[in-house]
Amino acid sequence: MQSYLVGGCVRDKLLGLTIKDRDWVVVGSTPEHMLTLGFRPVGKDFPVFLHPETQEEYALARTERKSGRGYRGFDVYASPDVTLEQDLARRDLTINAIAEDGDGNLIDPFNGKADLDNGILRHVSPAFIEDPVRVLRLARFAARFDFSIADETKQLIAAMIDSGELDHLVSERVWQELSKALQTDKPSTFFTTLREVGALKILFPEVDRLFGVPQIPKWHPEVDTGIHVMMVVDQAARLTNDVSVRFAALCHDLGKGITPADVLPSHKGHEATSVELTKALCHRLRTPKETTTLAMKVAEFHTDVHLLFELNADRVLQVLEGIDSFRRPTRFEQYMLAGEADFRGRPGYEDAAMPEGAAFRDCFNVAAAVTATEFIQAGLSGIAIKQAIRAKRIEVIETTLNKHRPAA
Repeated sequence: MQSYLVGGCVRDKLLGLTIKDRDWVVVGSTPEHMLTLGFRPVGKDFPVFLHPETQEEYALARTERKSGRGYRGFDVYASPDVTLEQDLARRDLTINAIAEDGDGNLIDPFNGKADLDNGILRHVSPAFIEDPVRVLRLARFAARFDFSIADETKQLIAAMIDSGELDHLVSERVWQELSKALQTDKPSTFFTTLREVGALKILFPEVDRLFGVPQIPKWHPEVDTGIHVMMVVDQAARLTNDVSVRFAALCHDLGKGITPADVLPSHKGHEATSVELTKALCHRLRTPKETTTLAMKVAEFHTDVHLLFELNADRVLQVLEGIDSFRRPTRFEQYMLAGEADFRGRPGYEDAAMPEGAAFRDCFNVAAAVTATEFIQAGLSGIAIKQAIRAKRIEVIETTLNKHRPAA
């Protein structure tokens, strides 16, 4: 029995990155032998065990073959006869198919170290095509490491697309990879990589159709809506680690992708179509409820942030109420972060002042400070209290707006 560090922990160590989890592969053992050594089984679909002291995962060396059954549609064969190289051969990319023995020596049968050094993402074997989620993983690694894709891997993905392999991905797995990609420092690379290999139009058609759609240059120097949304997603990543905000940034302008050609570059009313497309996308991906709600609210109200000084107090309150800000102040802050990302997602605006942000937050704070207490003490009851609160909030918002509005 021999144990080797494998996969991401070896890759990240070679890249000089912090190692979060260490995974091991065990060659020459059986489940029964692992149990006698005190390991605790945790794998239902293939033999994985937790070390009795470190609690790190040890998986028996195995091979996989696509069958439509078993673990994610694969038949798994784990045996003492499976070699380390056979186990590494089933992995997706060469950079993830490197092992390290107890003395620190690398076992690298597919030249993953060279690909790491050269910033290349390359498939290990033609078996790459057997799991279409690997295309998403590849794009995620491109975003995480800023690596390029080997030509032969691009050709393999093209063959996967032609054969329809990407048409039947399980929603949960797509969302899992998307949410991880949104956690990278530059999520836009995930989408541009998918577009580069022809997969974006299949996996995220709502995003793909944004590219090439013009906007009014006065407000959008980048002109292209797809470029704008990519810049917004990256700005959201710069502003917050909140995946829901980053996802909302991705969805906020989806409606511009279906604006009729005869009205371009104007996109009047795109907020409503963005809401509908966001709703459909979230349903397809089965996104978490709060993530869905935030994305739809940002799509509906994102324009109001930029037009704040042109709005009246009643409209500002409608936005605050529409977001459910007073009961969910965290959502209001998420909305503001998405709005700031939208503002900064344009050439020349990355570090520009955004006075609307401070003003909107002040409007929220003064409105939130208005409660029922003073009106109950004044003898009001029932619907009259609700009406009085709303009228008072409009009053304090108007006063606050006047303080912030630029001089004419």
